[in-house]
Amino acid sequence: MRPGMTTIPLRMTTSQAPAEAPTPPRATAHPSLWPQARSPEALTDAQTEARIESLLARLSLEEKVGQVIQADIGSIKAEDLRTYPLGSILAGGNSGPNNDDRAPAAEWLKLSRDFRAISLEERPGHTPIPVIFGVDAVHGNNNIPGATIFPHNIALGAMRDPELIRRIGEVTALESAVTGIDWTFGPTLAVPRDDRWGRTYEGYSEDPEVVVSYAGPMTLGLQGELRPGQPLAQGRIAGSAKHFLADGGTTAGKDQGDAEISEEELVRLHAAGYPPAINAGILSVMASFSSWNGVKHTGNKTLLTDVLKDRMGFTGFVVGDWNAHGQLPGATNENCPQALIAGLDMYMAPDSWKGLFHNTLAQARAGEIPMARLDDAVRRILRAKFKAGLFNTERPLEGRLELLGAPEHRAIAREAVARSLVLLKNEGVLPIKSTARVLVAGDAADDIGKQCGGWTLSWQGTGNTNSDFPNAHSIYAGIRDAVVAGGGSAELSVDGSFTKKPDVAIVVFGENPYAEFQGDIATVEYQPGNKTDLALLGKLKAQGIPVVSVFLSGRPLWVNPEINASDAFVAAWLPGTQGEGVADVLVGDANGKPRRDFTGKLSFSWPRKAMQASVNRGDANYEPQFPYGHGLSYAQPARVELLSEDPGPTVAVTSTALFFGSGKVAEPWSLVLSDTGGSSPAVKANGESPHRVLSVRVVDAGAQENGRTLTWSGTQQATVAITGPAVDLSRQTTGDMAVALRYRLDGAPAAPVKLTLTSGERPVSLDITRLLTTLGSATEFRMLKVKLSSFRDAGANMSSVTSPLALTTSGALTLTVTDLCLATNDGDAVCP
Repeated sequence: MRPGMTTIPLRMTTSQAPAEAPTPPRATAHPSLWPQARSPEALTDAQTEARIESLLARLSLEEKVGQVIQADIGSIKAEDLRTYPLGSILAGGNSGPNNDDRAPAAEWLKLSRDFRAISLEERPGHTPIPVIFGVDAVHGNNNIPGATIFPHNIALGAMRDPELIRRIGEVTALESAVTGIDWTFGPTLAVPRDDRWGRTYEGYSEDPEVVVSYAGPMTLGLQGELRPGQPLAQGRIAGSAKHFLADGGTTAGKDQGDAEISEEELVRLHAAGYPPAINAGILSVMASFSSWNGVKHTGNKTLLTDVLKDRMGFTGFVVGDWNAHGQLPGATNENCPQALIAGLDMYMAPDSWKGLFHNTLAQARAGEIPMARLDDAVRRILRAKFKAGLFNTERPLEGRLELLGAPEHRAIAREAVARSLVLLKNEGVLPIKSTARVLVAGDAADDIGKQCGGWTLSWQGTGNTNSDFPNAHSIYAGIRDAVVAGGGSAELSVDGSFTKKPDVAIVVFGENPYAEFQGDIATVEYQPGNKTDLALLGKLKAQGIPVVSVFLSGRPLWVNPEINASDAFVAAWLPGTQGEGVADVLVGDANGKPRRDFTGKLSFSWPRKAMQASVNRGDANYEPQFPYGHGLSYAQPARVELLSEDPGPTVAVTSTALFFGSGKVAEPWSLVLSDTGGSSPAVKANGESPHRVLSVRVVDAGAQENGRTLTWSGTQQATVAITGPAVDLSRQTTGDMAVALRYRLDGAPAAPVKLTLTSGERPVSLDITRLLTTLGSATEFRMLKVKLSSFRDAGANMSSVTSPLALTTSGALTLTVTDLCLATNDGDAVCP
């Protein structure tokens, strides 16, 4: 340790398994079978390499270890860098400055500058190395209000336009750079093969041909061309190709699951996008959470080192995913030498960084982590930092916040929306005359958050309102502007009611926002068992009104009944902030002539049955409803005959997110009342229940019969519980989700109130009395969120939960509840 350096206490947790266990044969890659590629020579030019070696020679062991660890801004402060010389920070999906994931751009800029300033301080015993700040800017700089939000990748795949992809990358980079962000975790090069996967919309296509055509242009859009001895041009940022490898090929589309496939399929389908990204100069690659034939990629040396770095000639650095290293056998989030030895260069250790730093430092001192491997990792990280221009003090574009959401950027996003629309049916109702009286209906018509989808301001894309998107356009707003300009009129009515019969109705509906595992589904049927949107279409059709459906989704879904009920049906995907791009194609001129035609073509095959989740071009027995590459147009129309409304064999859908809502208990759950005298499944039939200790009454709480008033008499202890079959909530727990209840406190508790989660026969209870009384009142509904991790940390087995929520008290208490569910932690979840 050099003089003046802060002493960091040594802590070490002994590894439970050998640091480098042999990889089983079925998960051992054979490099000669893989494509060759090479990072440009401009990434390893002699001038830059000399600077790297000079700097590396001056680093202490503590500083080297710090470079390979990344912390989330939700668990580290800039001042911590004076003690822990970490190399990187990130803002995860729900992280933001001051724990506000909707913080304005100026606060993001200040946070970035604060961290950078301390990392570059001239102080004794410290080598100034700038931190690199990474975010998931996956469809624009989607973390920051006011940014241009592009359509998600599934929509961009339908464009088949690599040049437009490059321009989207340029705008994403520029709008990130002006807010102080150095690095985006993109492009996503997944090839989703099962549409039940909750990240399907992050992939460009089910077929690698589209991914291959986009990987290079998106890399060049984000980073620009690498130049020897020169940093990236101003306004460009580092990219990260992800997730290496086969995150879209897991069995049953399970997030973080296992790709049980041959090496040939791994190479042919899932590796195809990486060579063009590497050849274009991508500075980092993110290793996937998932596995190949039972072995996690984060610890598979044959893939990370032998294939990616050696065979594919990748000279940038490999970063892990959110605590993914902790999933390796014998590892924990704070102790995992295996990953570094296998070829990981930077641990993403959002909340585990401090313990990981201590353990990795001890392992490096003890020789468990070879110094050559540590030096190689640091060298790769420094290489990317030099090339990204982080050592340059001049940043003339940083702080130019007027460029965030600039009109010319929104014009590119609007173009992408128009080009991505896929016409699946048109019985002559489109294009709509601009002079028409148009009814715009559906719950997504005027909801910018819903049309943007997940990874938008918040991780799951939930909790957003139109006011969070300045200068954006909802789909309704775009239609209104188009028809009013043409002499027509547009009326917004979510439920389809109207005062004067319209000439045509445009109904905008589809999936609610989700991200990652929360979007995993059991069947690709849209709204199974509760087809409220189909009912709306039917109501309008029954009144003799031509109906145009604009369907928002992050994947193809079985919507045959909805297509049959529509005169026209448009797959609009998740179009982002510029909803006016939809009107550009749907609304014609005063004579009903198109202003522009449909050009989008399916990059994902459309299912014929509800369980046809894996239907991909080239498969044996390929029988889609609409094939890969399909898309009608005004110039080339075609009649769509009546589609079969038989969903085929289905499975019972178990809701692991909603337990009670809209006045109903979600299948397969029951709402059970119990006291020392026994139990009663009182609300399974959604009715009222008199009970001598605890009673339930149906009430209107903002909507007809959507609430339940629960009254404890206080004569003895009683419980109201959600019960059902055992479900696995372990992924939701690691995903920082929470048990949530929306409630109004009608009568304050006279005794402690416990919130209980039960796994098997073991209940784990937390006291929420103070939270109820602090948040609640007799006049307002509030949302209480308690982190699932609180129950796990108290000993619950989250892989087998039979009762995710129960309320118990022995005193008098009156609550009215409208929602019992799991919810994302938007910075508002607590641990009692």
